Amino acid sequence: MGYKLKPNKAIMSRFKVTKRGKLKRHHAKTSHLMSARNAKTKRRLGRPAILYEGLARNLRKYIGMGHKHPLRIEQEKAIALKKKQNPQQTTAQ
Repeated sequence: MGYKLKPNKAIMSRFKVTKRGKLKRHHAKTSHLMSARNAKTKRRLGRPAILYEGLARNLRKYIGMGHKHPLRIEQEKAIALKKKQNPQQTTAQ
């Protein structure tokens, strides 16, 4: 019997995984003293940010999502869209 992977609960609480496998994170510096910031900064800090792919690749392994590869998924979607737009060129060659 193999080892069952236990996902890291601390990472799972801090990051959310998108459909394609990217990790969303919250911004820092949003807990207090927000009255000193202008409206543009407050709006920007309120929106989630996408984690850098180099870090996300390592963290996905800890939460059991190591099988998702967002860059590969985006590339496959782009190729499929290209084939859909130009079906004559792909069959003629």
